[in-house]
Amino acid sequence: MTDNNKQMEAENFQNIDPLKKAYRESITHTPAVTRSLELHKTALLCIDMQYLDAAPGFGVFADAEASGVPHEAQEYYFNRLDEIVLPNVRRLQDAFRERQLEVIHTRIQSLTIDGRDRSPGHKRLNLHAAPESKEAEFLEQIAPIENEIVINKTASGVFTSTNIQYILRNMEITGLFVVGVYSNECVSTAIRDACDLGFYVTLISDGCATVTPELQQATITTMKDRYARVFTTDEAIAEIRKVVEP
Repeated sequence: MTDNNKQMEAENFQNIDPLKKAYRESITHTPAVTRSLELHKTALLCIDMQYLDAAPGFGVFADAEASGVPHEAQEYYFNRLDEIVLPNVRRLQDAFRERQLEVIHTRIQSLTIDGRDRSPGHKRLNLHAAPESKEAEFLEQIAPIENEIVINKTASGVFTSTNIQYILRNMEITGLFVVGVYSNECVSTAIRDACDLGFYVTLISDGCATVTPELQQATITTMKDRYARVFTTDEAIAEIRKVVEP
């Protein structure tokens, strides 16, 4: 083999996911994914879309300069939320509600006013949304409606820090469409855990956000065809309307 051929082979190897086909067939694109939706056993999981971490001037961003997130990154994040993510999440919520599918909301909120029950990580990060605080409130545009389930957590992973798996099993939920913030933190953690626990997961690429385009794309690349299908909002709504009886 010539040096040029070796170099070409090395470059091709870097751009190919050798396990993509196996994971697609076994984990992310099996017929059971669609069957779960058809049987009303798929829920929309909306992650941490609250004033603590998704609204300028509150919580993490109460002091923009002290947040640790550069001005340019904040501008990107909030523009993406306002122009793309929030409208798409609302569209998805409406589609799920129209078909009588579960819409489930998670948020960061402590059990106590002083937050002494928070995880060590949240204490170190000084993340705190006390009960009935503004930081614990959901953004109005995508807030829960009557009788929708809200799950409170004080760690990145909702599956490791709450009884969500117990709740989902009780309702015989087998599939999850996932939206929320931040893509590379709480969203991706939920997706990995859900997949490992046997749920069929779909990540909505234009229904999640984080603070840089690089981190956003890295999340999509890492999740796609390993832990989740990756759909746009339009693709997700089209599938729901096609598969689920109104």
